Amino acid sequence: MTRVVNIHEAKTNLSRLIEDAVKGEEFIIAKAGKPLVKVVPLAAIEKPPRRLGTLAGQFLVPDDFDELGRAEIDAMFNDG
Repeated sequence: MTRVVNIHEAKTNLSRLIEDAVKGEEFIIAKAGKPLVKVVPLAAIEKPPRRLGTLAGQFLVPDDFDELGRAEIDAMFNDG
């Protein structure tokens, strides 16, 4: 069963409650007996894995990409 603490107790014992949550002990903070928030360790929040390369093959990078605009840049900084 998840532990329920009131706001005053949570403020008074915040450091200890955080340590307990990091160890995996979830708890609920309530006001006047009404649950407001549930505190869980971040490790418990699962994120979907990132998919790398989802746009592969959808863009064409020219072979001279690193040289694009070089003449204009040279003209601005060297000839001007």
